[in-house]
Amino acid sequence: MRLVVLSGSNVGTKTRTVMDCAARAVMAQDPSVDVTLIDLAEADMVFSDGRNFTEYTGDTGRVTAAVMDADALIIGTPIFQASIPATLKNLFDLLPPGAFRDKVVAVAATAGSAKHYLIPQQHLLPILTYMKAQVVSPYVFVEEKDLHRNQIVSEDVIQRIDRLVEDTLVLTRTYSQIREEKEAAYGF
Repeated sequence: MRLVVLSGSNVGTKTRTVMDCAARAVMAQDPSVDVTLIDLAEADMVFSDGRNFTEYTGDTGRVTAAVMDADALIIGTPIFQASIPATLKNLFDLLPPGAFRDKVVAVAATAGSAKHYLIPQQHLLPILTYMKAQVVSPYVFVEEKDLHRNQIVSEDVIQRIDRLVEDTLVLTRTYSQIREEKEAAYGF
């Protein structure tokens, strides 16, 4: 199983801190999973111009190829101005509309306050659903108070991340098994 853990912003450290925890949780729960951590702050992404994702080079080509090749993704996003960052939206724009078909996608969001709790539900999940993702529910929401000096200080948040990872792995295996059984039924 190939799993991409994506920190979906080009600024800040809170989302990366949460995604590092998620990546460690994946490796602890199943060391056989091929985990790739992508931080968009470390990638030089170009803006989408309508080309096929395979035509991009450099970091843009590397990131889009990794996302397309993944069986599952855990996407981390900060909440800026009551929405997802443009960096993350640009990544979605670089991909085809069905990019997440047959992929399980989990979400973790970081925000300054609980007032932004429903932003992933309103802004991110519709995009993922449009792109044909099998979305893990519920998502993990992490507030400013749960983090201190690039460390998660809330045991509850760590437990919720662990559960999100567990659900992502179980759903990915389950959907894969269902697809294999369905394909085997064709007999060719």
